[in-house]
Amino acid sequence: MQVGTSFLNSILFLFNREIVSFEISKQPNFIAISNALSKAIEITSDCPYRRTFHSDQGWAYQTPYYRQKLQEHNIYQSMSRKGNCHDNSVVENFFGILKQEVYYGKRFDSFDSLEITISNYIHYYNNLRIKKNLSWLSPIEYRKSFKNK
Repeated sequence: MQVGTSFLNSILFLFNREIVSFEISKQPNFIAISNALSKAIEITSDCPYRRTFHSDQGWAYQTPYYRQKLQEHNIYQSMSRKGNCHDNSVVENFFGILKQEVYYGKRFDSFDSLEITISNYIHYYNNLRIKKNLSWLSPIEYRKSFKNK
């Protein structure tokens, strides 16, 4: 058995490239996208600065519910220009890294095994994978280094 298509809805914190929340689903659906947003809102609720949510122009990000949820939490919405993937390049870069390091050349026998693999990778990416532009720290280590100052 080969796993069909799956969808990763992730929210990346631009400051340190940390994946603050994500949901994996078998098809594109608003519930998964909304759940990822709700988690991100909760996790970043103590942010002392204005939060900006940047996305492409996907259907879910343009719904009244989504826009209202951002507005209720004083989150500014920013969208990519139509047909311009460069505006959303940071999260697209993460997807490329994920595919290179986890997905290409592998077969998954079930959706559950794919979901576990992606969840484990995001934990590794956030906590252990160091980055040169983050002073050779992982995203979470980099964020914590600023909280301690």
